[in-house]
Amino acid sequence: MKAIEGTQAYAAAIWRCRYFWMSLVKMDLRTRYRRSVLGIGWSLLHPIAMTIVLCTVFHKLFNLDIREYGPFLLSGLTFWGFLTTSVTHGCECFFMGETYIRQYPAPVAIYPLRTVLGGAVHFGLALIVVLLLTWAMRGFSNLDALVSLVPTLMLLMVLGWSLAVLAGFANVFFPDMKHLMEIGLQLLFYATPVMYPPALLADRGMAWMVEYNPVAAILGLIRQPILDGHFPQAGTWAVALATVLSAAAAALFTLVKLQRRLIFHL
Repeated sequence: MKAIEGTQAYAAAIWRCRYFWMSLVKMDLRTRYRRSVLGIGWSLLHPIAMTIVLCTVFHKLFNLDIREYGPFLLSGLTFWGFLTTSVTHGCECFFMGETYIRQYPAPVAIYPLRTVLGGAVHFGLALIVVLLLTWAMRGFSNLDALVSLVPTLMLLMVLGWSLAVLAGFANVFFPDMKHLMEIGLQLLFYATPVMYPPALLADRGMAWMVEYNPVAAILGLIRQPILDGHFPQAGTWAVALATVLSAAAAALFTLVKLQRRLIFHL
């Protein structure tokens, strides 16, 4: 009971600071794209350019239909960009907020939240491009299923926030952790069907890369309604929900145990 009350009080404290962390997100976006010609549009250039290059290569290499593969690939790269941003930028979130942490007794969870919200802006813009590309190449048969994206996006926010919390604490207490996470993310990228269609992996006896990869289930929550035009399967929801709740529980446990010691390691 005390744990629940403590969690509620902590969440209320985060909400009371909402104008503070929202202003930090706006400041980050302004600083990043100041004097830029395209502005925030630069965030779309990487996934779009990668999609064009990989579609050109894989279309010839695996005889894939560009109308099918293009939206598939762009949706995967969009999701992966949000995931990697949450982890890699999350590693630096407490160092970026060190000045505020030393001067203002706000909940330290707002600094990973700041990172994730910034990444969510880019993710949202890229997701709109995914939808436009899908409608242009496959039509509008997915409109009913897009309702499922609402809880999916909420889950992604919780997942990104949780991963940013874990990455931030890990990098503060173990300074080499950021480099290890970058290597781990690179390995996970090739073990997740971001570029490779699951059917292609199954034909080559590597279906296990999808079946035993919880990240693939979370990616499925995005792809199934957008690309296939149907609500995600119950099994996909179950694996994704279990993964997100596990990450959130680990992040909450880390906050409870280490947030008071954080200031001594910055």
